Amino acid sequence: MSTSEIFLIAMTIIFTVPYLVWRLFRTEYYAPLVVVQIIGGILLGPGVLGAVFPDYYRFVFNPQVVGQLNGIAQWAVMIFVWVAGIELDIQKAWQHRRETGVTAGLALGMPLLCGCAAATAMLLLSRGWIGSNGHIWQFIVGIGMACAVTALPILVLFMEKLHILRQPIGQRILRYASLDDIAIWGVLAMILLDWNRVGRQLSFLVVFGLVAFLVRKLMRCIPERDRWYAGLIWLGVSGFAADWSGLHFMVGAFLSGAVLDADMFDQQQMDQFRAHVLLAIMPVFFLSTGLRTNWQVGGLVVFGAAALLLVASVGGKLGGVQIAGKVLKWEKGEASIIGWLLQTKALIMIIFVNILLDKRIITSETFTATLLMALASTMLSVPVVAPKLEKLKTVIFKSS
Repeated sequence: MSTSEIFLIAMTIIFTVPYLVWRLFRTEYYAPLVVVQIIGGILLGPGVLGAVFPDYYRFVFNPQVVGQLNGIAQWAVMIFVWVAGIELDIQKAWQHRRETGVTAGLALGMPLLCGCAAATAMLLLSRGWIGSNGHIWQFIVGIGMACAVTALPILVLFMEKLHILRQPIGQRILRYASLDDIAIWGVLAMILLDWNRVGRQLSFLVVFGLVAFLVRKLMRCIPERDRWYAGLIWLGVSGFAADWSGLHFMVGAFLSGAVLDADMFDQQQMDQFRAHVLLAIMPVFFLSTGLRTNWQVGGLVVFGAAALLLVASVGGKLGGVQIAGKVLKWEKGEASIIGWLLQTKALIMIIFVNILLDKRIITSETFTATLLMALASTMLSVPVVAPKLEKLKTVIFKSS
């Protein structure tokens, strides 16, 4: 068969298998379609189905097809992170800066410290977790931040499912997650800082700031229908410039969205655009993520590392938010609801560790362990929170 024919076979598998599992087994309550697609990517990858049917794997996911899939995946995830940057609402966070700062700081800081401790323990047991280009501090901070991440886009989907997105508690949680989102990308930029190319990186940040000011002016001047085209051009240029400087193109993608305001775009169109990206092209990214999973150090060892990271992530996040609740005098049970919702990781954490893997700061075994941790923590959120919301309905309408 030609490469194009095999590529279309791969695309059919990517969209068919997760959808059938999601629909036939009715997993929506604990695993929405995006989570099933990520799990599907792992199962279709070399670690599971590829190991059982190696001929299938070599035929469908040959280097030419994988190269085409990776190109689609790269653009898909750049668009997704760009949208996440646009939807950050810094103004509301500033209006409620004490409450937001305390909660976001503890919700990020505690799991970060716990994750760093878990990463240190992993290194004490084996140096096989750290990549060939990784320094010890980069590995520890990177894994710590992976444990602290909250996936803002997935959080929005979950809160829509729970019917609290437009309620006061939903808007509060968005503020906390938005502030943490900025910190995540700031820490990533610090991890990726290359002293051999620091001049390029500083030049990028300076030039980016100046150009971003002009782009904001331009976006306000042109008709709304043209802002989508201008925004995507800006995304491509920013991603290229960030990658050229030695930072990752994903840093440029996030920054290009973060400097734009959500009110530059129609909210309904933005929601539809995000949904279409998730539907049409993000499944390719999930599959390419699954192709990176690796179990060569032994499945039990990888699962053990994943369990350690899950305890650090969940325990740190819940502990940090509980402390915030005591400081801010929240109602009983409120901190638990907020802590579990901020536990959603899936997409953003997977993007984060993909970058660490690309830069060879972590190994594919570490990537697999963090991926399993992200899936487990995300799947726990809705089943734990839903009954809590039923018992504490007054919390939904509390504006803090």
